Amino acid sequence: MTAETNRLKILVKEKLADSGVDLLREHFDVDLGADWSDEEFRSRLPEYHGILIRSATKLTEEYIALGTNLRVIGRAGVGVNNVDVPAATRRGIVVANAPQSNVVTAAEHTMALLLSLARNVPQAHRSLTDHRWERSKFGGVEVYEKTLGVVGFGRIGQLVAERAKGFGMKVVAFDPFVGAERYRDLGVEKADTSADVYKVADFITIHLPVTPETQGWLNAEAFAQMKDGVRIVNCARGELVDDAALKDALDSGKVAGAALDVFPSEPITDYPLFDGYANVVVTPHLGASTAEAQDRAGVQTAEQVIAALTGGTVTTAVNIPAIAAEDMEVLGPFVPLCQVLGKLAVSLADGSSIDRLELEFFGRIGERDTRLLSVAVLQGVLTGHTEEDVNQVNAPSIAEERGIEVVETKKATSRDFTDLVRVTIVSGESRERVVGTNVGRRNRPHLLEVWGQRFDLQLESHLALFCYRDVPGMIGRVGSVFGEKGINIVSAAVGREPGDDGPTAGGNAVMAVTTDAPVPAAVIEEIVAGESFVAGRAVNL
Repeated sequence: MTAETNRLKILVKEKLADSGVDLLREHFDVDLGADWSDEEFRSRLPEYHGILIRSATKLTEEYIALGTNLRVIGRAGVGVNNVDVPAATRRGIVVANAPQSNVVTAAEHTMALLLSLARNVPQAHRSLTDHRWERSKFGGVEVYEKTLGVVGFGRIGQLVAERAKGFGMKVVAFDPFVGAERYRDLGVEKADTSADVYKVADFITIHLPVTPETQGWLNAEAFAQMKDGVRIVNCARGELVDDAALKDALDSGKVAGAALDVFPSEPITDYPLFDGYANVVVTPHLGASTAEAQDRAGVQTAEQVIAALTGGTVTTAVNIPAIAAEDMEVLGPFVPLCQVLGKLAVSLADGSSIDRLELEFFGRIGERDTRLLSVAVLQGVLTGHTEEDVNQVNAPSIAEERGIEVVETKKATSRDFTDLVRVTIVSGESRERVVGTNVGRRNRPHLLEVWGQRFDLQLESHLALFCYRDVPGMIGRVGSVFGEKGINIVSAAVGREPGDDGPTAGGNAVMAVTTDAPVPAAVIEEIVAGESFVAGRAVNL
């Protein structure tokens, strides 16, 4: 058999930049299948060792099973929502994307909209092409020495800040998942809350991920906190802005103008702000639509496919744990625990930034390559708080980009438990520590310390925590309110402030309660408002 017939086969299922296809052809036999019928796609899928797609092709578990020779799936873009990653992982197929392909393009489009909004460029263009000379009608505002507020300071937010500073703008940003040092490196003022951004910004651009917590982030309450005459830019996600609240703010004059590239549903041609709003600039989701971004996505994805099939390092894989099998056997059961501890720690941290993560591993796990556990903690901390999906491969680089230092300590012994994990979030002078372990043959995760108090509680999906003065009757008060609200307690544990001779009555105590359903924030607030309560928090794990 000749070398030529031994070449691996790649299917490019959707339109890809020629530069990416040419790069693949240097190594493999490449077929283009953008115009294939579903029947042809199904019948020929077993021929290929790798496949490149964009967003239109849905690689479900069924299609992945048909690809009996598949070793790698390349997604030429940021997300991988159209790929069944767990199904691919089970079959040993690498899934890689191009997470940085459009960040420059998105930042540049944000600035393009901001400048168009400031100088009424689209409106003036339309007027002149309609054969009207209305020079006095389209006077704008300078951006020089104006304040740009950036809500969400990840990759794109930081690139926008750099470009805005080039125009002489002052930049203030809010993102509690970025280290304080990162703001200083970029010459950007760090805001402790989004309200601190609103009260000083002349322009506001939002770059948050869409989660239940961030949907409608710019709502009526947010607009009310802003300066009169503020201008809004959204090139991130349509769901981040409350449409009705923005319309009201524009109608009242509170918001002087808005520039939108994204909308709650797309494609869309019928939108309340498309008609009759001369101070609104809109584009049809062009944030990633440049030749360079498309070219970059194709080349980056091709490079990852080549690396996967030639023994190279797949730097953007979303499903490869780089750890030895013997370490995985010991550490694997602790991955869910570490993710939960990371999520719990960040939900309790009250600082305005995450400057450092201190991770401590004791016992048998402390003798192993614990990078996998560190990454699991990072996933718990960052998931839902960044523009991109967080996975085992990209979590460390995302933390680094956000200026979050990760410090890992290992020790082969543990005083009270076979294995122990401590996670501490440091924000300035503030420290928030949680401690946990696995118990029993089924490796049940147990919470051992929170808010400085020790106890032992098997973790479930829904957790409520209360800190209070250690006086009689507090447990009963929590139970009574839960009962009134129809909330069923699964288990509970209490930790008391230790003294020289053991727990000291009259100090602070912490109660941890698991329930069979989420505890509404209003219930926590009602309990904490009672006498002797210090704090309360509900966390869904």
